Amino acid sequence: MSLAASAILLFLAGVLCALGFEPFHLWPAPLLACAWLIQQTHSAASLRTAVWRGWLFGLGQFLFSLDWIAEAFTHQAKMPVWLGYAGELLVSLYLAIYPAIACGLAWWAGRRARLAFVLYFATAWLLSELLRATVLTGFPWNPLGVAWLPLPRLAAAGSWVGAYGLSAMVILGAGAGWMILHGERRGASVATLSVFVVPLLAWTSRVPAAHPSGPHAIFIRVEQPNISQDEMTDPQQEGRNARLYASLSGVPGPIPRLLLWPEGAANGYLQIEDEKRLALGKLLGPRDVLLIGGESAEPGPGDEWTYFNSVFALDHNSHLLWHYDKSHLVPFGEYLPWRPVLSRMGLSRLVAGEGDFSTGPGPRTLQLPGFGRVGVQICYEIIFSGHVVDRAHRPDFIFNPSDDAWFGPSGPPQHLAQARLRAIEEGLPVVRATPTGISAVIDSTGALVATVAAHKAGAIAMMVPLASEPTPFARLGLSASAMFGAVLCVLAVLATVVGRRRATGPARPVPESAQAAGAGSEDPPPRQPRAQ
Repeated sequence: MSLAASAILLFLAGVLCALGFEPFHLWPAPLLACAWLIQQTHSAASLRTAVWRGWLFGLGQFLFSLDWIAEAFTHQAKMPVWLGYAGELLVSLYLAIYPAIACGLAWWAGRRARLAFVLYFATAWLLSELLRATVLTGFPWNPLGVAWLPLPRLAAAGSWVGAYGLSAMVILGAGAGWMILHGERRGASVATLSVFVVPLLAWTSRVPAAHPSGPHAIFIRVEQPNISQDEMTDPQQEGRNARLYASLSGVPGPIPRLLLWPEGAANGYLQIEDEKRLALGKLLGPRDVLLIGGESAEPGPGDEWTYFNSVFALDHNSHLLWHYDKSHLVPFGEYLPWRPVLSRMGLSRLVAGEGDFSTGPGPRTLQLPGFGRVGVQICYEIIFSGHVVDRAHRPDFIFNPSDDAWFGPSGPPQHLAQARLRAIEEGLPVVRATPTGISAVIDSTGALVATVAAHKAGAIAMMVPLASEPTPFARLGLSASAMFGAVLCVLAVLATVVGRRRATGPARPVPESAQAAGAGSEDPPPRQPRAQ
């Protein structure tokens, strides 16, 4: 096969892998694609070739699945549309480095025993996703493990090993198929057992959450007005937008309601604009509380102001109970890295505003009078495995307001899938509110309990599902993923040792004639001349 043909096939294998993500959710696709990648990495003649093949695979995967990045640029008048496609390409060129790292590490660790190679590969992939979630503020969008979501019993393993452990399980499953094709059924059985043992433990140890009732019940109303990104930022549409939210809020009744509005629903600064707070308070009953996303501004020295992307808790008296400030900000979306340089090049951040947002303190659990404890993760924050909950103060549920209106058709379902992974990991319900969809209530197993479809106006009125008991991942965080990787690495070392012993075999007995020829002398028998 020519070099060009091999490169094209590796790129297409990456595209095939991306079909396992939303909105396609074809879970067999990553297994087939990764089996091909394992074969190509194992057969690589050098470390450089292995790295190059992993990079081509990653480029196809990310280019195909991150098309929503290009869509985002169409909502910022200060940036040309063509820059969106350039941005998607540049991001994909960078992110492809991480599959390349995984392939390089697996090749370097050893390729003699196929079982050992698969175990090394799964460990390396887990490590590469941990790195991708960390380096340069991290971008862990679409971990490979999200492909297991259509199979709830396998996805349940995320409560033990996290999303990155689920990704390693995809590699193990692909490796099992690869070994079967090479006739190594014993090794394939070990890899298959490694895939199923953790989900089995997770499923059998799971305690179903009870139906919410009595004093623990939290009645919510999630609102999705179907307001586009352009309409959200248009001052002439402010009155219409307010009426849409008001119409979805319903009529206060005897049951206390927790109203949940999306990111950016508050047009203005609620901390300093009394009139806006008073208008919102009129929509609430005596025991209602509104959680609403918006910008906050705090005065600094001189004429400077500090801006935050925030969520406010507001009661019926229009009092602000508290506000949460987003901690993990989107580069180029909520702040401009290297501003002195890039601003001179004519680049601005994608989301229009007064200036760059500042970072908040990180995950916090906040008290809501009459409703218990809530953890807040704004939009992009929900994709960071192990960083969404204050572990010292476990909340009753996670509120994830988001603005997916600038994510295109593929971004919202991908975002929702990653919120479902957080629910599985933490054993907590997650409630998402977005202006254009997909708004959803997710239970502690990652199942979708209720949704409002994309580009539809509607509301979800229901009790929040109860949290499960803290999962192993909820107790350990990313250490649980790292421990799973360490176990796989130990198994790989053992498989390597066993494979070498089998290759060497037992010592062959020395023939009696040879023993007699060498008896009484330390020198070997004389060499016979070769016939001419």
